[in-house]
Amino acid sequence: MNPDDDRTNSTGVDSAPPAPAPGSRPADDSPHMLAISLAVVSAAAMIGGSELLLWLRYEREAILSGQVWRMLTAHITHLGWEHLALNVAGLALLWLMFARLLTIGRWSIVVIGSGLGVSTGLLAFNPELQWYVGMSGLLHGMFVAGAVAGIHAGYRFEWALLGLVAVKLAWERVTGPATSTEQIVGGSVVVDSHLYGAIAGLLVILAIIAFDRARAGTAPTGPA
Repeated sequence: MNPDDDRTNSTGVDSAPPAPAPGSRPADDSPHMLAISLAVVSAAAMIGGSELLLWLRYEREAILSGQVWRMLTAHITHLGWEHLALNVAGLALLWLMFARLLTIGRWSIVVIGSGLGVSTGLLAFNPELQWYVGMSGLLHGMFVAGAVAGIHAGYRFEWALLGLVAVKLAWERVTGPATSTEQIVGGSVVVDSHLYGAIAGLLVILAIIAFDRARAGTAPTGPA
């Protein structure tokens, strides 16, 4: 997804490409290993069986007792192979749309920030939820971050994508999770995790953009 952009740059050249996104990468600096790693580690967690799952999943009481690694590892655990396949498909789709917009370092920040945001939101606002597994909240954060990075780069279609995810989140608040999704994953879908992930992804990418602007503003300028 790379629609043409008709903006002009500071020199007024109509054929100029969109401005680079925050942390945008050169063509040979591939961030794909991050997505591959997420998929492989998630599959490894499934292969590890139920005992490993119990050590990795979000568990409220365990986290409050000091097992803070679960705030991140929860997002690579799944109820079953169908659940994993659904999330990996979502990861592949958003990666096709947005991978080019950030470096692997910036994507790593988005992943960590979104994952922590989901877990923190569940701890703070869902005290009744004792355990949680899955990548869907994290994926919502990555999606929002990618869409905002695209908008910042000058792409227009990302506005529509951002609007679609906002409508989806609002719909889930009203109607709850889709029954068909719950049937596929084999358990209840915690739609609050989608909201927390989206908010976290938005905050992380805005922080990255602000950081880049501040750094650009303090950079020394050359002679006129």
